[in-house]
Amino acid sequence: MKIIFKEHSGTVHEVEANDGETLMDAAMNNMVPGIDGDCGGDCACGTCHVFIAPEFIGKLAPTIGEEDDLINMTPDKEENSRLACQIKLNSELDGMEVTLPEFQM
Repeated sequence: MKIIFKEHSGTVHEVEANDGETLMDAAMNNMVPGIDGDCGGDCACGTCHVFIAPEFIGKLAPTIGEEDDLINMTPDKEENSRLACQIKLNSELDGMEVTLPEFQM
C-alpha cells in the first residue's frame, strides 16, 4: 500500500508500506525525516507525532491513554494528532496522507 508523508516544508515522501506494520515503521524503513521513534514504538516518547488526513481519522483505532497523554504534552497538538507507532496499517489506509509537525525534523 502507498502512504504519503508530507513534511511541514511541503516535501512529499511516497512510501510503500506493508499490511500490519505500524505507520512509524513504514516511515523509518523508508528514511522519512522527522519520525525518530526514540522509544522503539512503545508509546513512551512522542517522537513519531503526526497529523492524519481528516478523511482517514475514522478508519483508525481509537487512541489509548498513553497516546493521549503524550499527544497532550506536545505544543503543536491538533484534533488529528496521532502517534505513528500506534497506527497499524491495513488496506483501508492505502493512500493515506500524513503531515509531520513543524518542529519535528
